[in-house]
Amino acid sequence: MNDMDIGYLIGLLIFLILCSAFFSSSETGLLSLNRYRLRHKTREGHKGAKLASELLSKPDRMLGTILVGNNVVNILAASIATVVCVKFWGEAGVVIATAGMTILVLIFGEITPKTLAALRPELVAYPAARVLKVLMFILAPAVWLTSTISNILLRMLGVNTSLKTSDALSREELRAIVRDSQASLAHNGQEMMLGVLDLEKITVNDILIPRNEVFGIDLNSDLNTIVWQLRTTTHTRIPLYRDNINQILGVIHMRQIARLLTLNKLTHEDLQSACNEPYFIPESTPLSIQLLNFQQQKRRFAIVVDEYGDVEGIVTLEDILEEIVGDFSAPENRHEPEASLQEDGSYIIDGTAHVRELNKEINWQLPLDGPKTINGLITEHLEDLPDGPVCLKLGQYYLETLEIRDNRIISVLARDLKNTKKTMANH
Repeated sequence: MNDMDIGYLIGLLIFLILCSAFFSSSETGLLSLNRYRLRHKTREGHKGAKLASELLSKPDRMLGTILVGNNVVNILAASIATVVCVKFWGEAGVVIATAGMTILVLIFGEITPKTLAALRPELVAYPAARVLKVLMFILAPAVWLTSTISNILLRMLGVNTSLKTSDALSREELRAIVRDSQASLAHNGQEMMLGVLDLEKITVNDILIPRNEVFGIDLNSDLNTIVWQLRTTTHTRIPLYRDNINQILGVIHMRQIARLLTLNKLTHEDLQSACNEPYFIPESTPLSIQLLNFQQQKRRFAIVVDEYGDVEGIVTLEDILEEIVGDFSAPENRHEPEASLQEDGSYIIDGTAHVRELNKEINWQLPLDGPKTINGLITEHLEDLPDGPVCLKLGQYYLETLEIRDNRIISVLARDLKNTKKTMANH
């Protein structure tokens, strides 16, 4: 073997190591591609993305081609290295070739190209897909043979090779993706998307305005009282009832009676004739379904009833939309915060505060599977209405009643015990 032959062999060896790097990086790059971004680019007509998508649609053939090609070039490179090393160092050349090729293949054929492909998958995968498409055709017989033997062995081990896992994401996986997208998605956008995902697990009962807080017009009241209520209200749609909220006659839109109200010509009969038919919905309806129902029936206001037909409260289209986009009512119509932060880190909380709204406001995790208000949460836990100040512990939260009046808890002192311990430890 002359010097020219050795030069050719070394050149071929370098080429084979580069081929090994290509196959290794191609595998990592293709498998590291973001499937959803890949689909988006494919729909836009990106040729590299389209080829990559075609390869990934047949993973067994793609991986078979890469593995066949990678093993062929690695084995051939090892054989050539052995020939060259034996030429220079005799029998010791076998050991030198083994050690040298192991280092070269690991660094230049595996670690470096795979790291690059993992960091820049699109940069590597799209150009590589063009070459692999050709190689899949050339190596098809070898790939078919090896894949067939492999599938036979897997079936003998009880593995069903025809089953494919779904790429569909669960709701929690989608939530995790949205939370991790801070770099490319504004905070408000994140909150809106998370709000949409939450609509399926939140029911009307979680956001309704309870019946004791519903503003309505009792048709049995005298006309002067009704007129004063209508002129001072800030609501656009108002339920009309007789005697109590369970006897709802309909819903009045202020626009329908504004002219009569201005001319002081409003009567009880006018009110009743101006009523729209009430729209009743069950309290267990998911918000995602109710949002569609509002859209299909051209409604914006619904009366929420329980399983016995008793009125539980009301819910509006605005209430559901606020679960997605946040509070968009005018500043003068917004309620004061239901939790007032104290200097020691505790909160003074209104007993009528909704647990869910409170969790969102101060980032707590009070239980949501029971009563909807702090008053109800405490009385359920105590199994009685306290007649004086009491303290209790709900998970990591300390609650102390401050004022009790008219058979309900008016205000509560609340503290997160975990945060209190952390603060004390820091000091």
